[in-house]
Amino acid sequence: MTRSPETSVSPSTSAPRAPWLIWGLIALIQLALVAFPLVERLQVQTTGEVVALELVPVDPRDLLRGDYVVINLAIGEIGIEVPGSSTVGRGDRVYVGLSTDGNGPARPIVVSKDRAKAGETAIAGIVRYEAGDHLRIDYGIDAFFLPEGLGKVIERLDTRRLKLTVAISEDGRSLPLALLVDGQEFRSDGLF
Repeated sequence: MTRSPETSVSPSTSAPRAPWLIWGLIALIQLALVAFPLVERLQVQTTGEVVALELVPVDPRDLLRGDYVVINLAIGEIGIEVPGSSTVGRGDRVYVGLSTDGNGPARPIVVSKDRAKAGETAIAGIVRYEAGDHLRIDYGIDAFFLPEGLGKVIERLDTRRLKLTVAISEDGRSLPLALLVDGQEFRSDGLF
């Protein structure tokens, strides 16, 4: 007996595969959504230039994640004497060019809306407000998590002894890497 092409494949044999395929695609999409921020973080960490920044920490606690240091970067307030600071306003995305001379912390040398005009090393941020003689810029680096109990240690230290090393990518994205005390690594946030 000869089969016709229409009867060679029955609908019942291909139907059970469709739900597994759909669930598999949903799982892959979910994995991609979880992996994207991790890949982006790894890219900044491995390709970014590492600079040290001054900070003024405060020590709160998060009941779910333990101790953390709130990061108030010294470069978060830019004076009007910095070139380009008078050309930007509240809500603007800006690039702050940094000078990394010597072993001291990086300091702002120019503010620009254009990445190319900000110089070789520039960190991206958003102008939160302008107040007379300075701008307040948010770089998206607002906390550094520590194991429980270490937050109190940091809280008691003189803030002039603290620095934060960050990786800054070519496009200005930044990521905290390590908390330094007296120039020595106190705690690293390396590789996630």
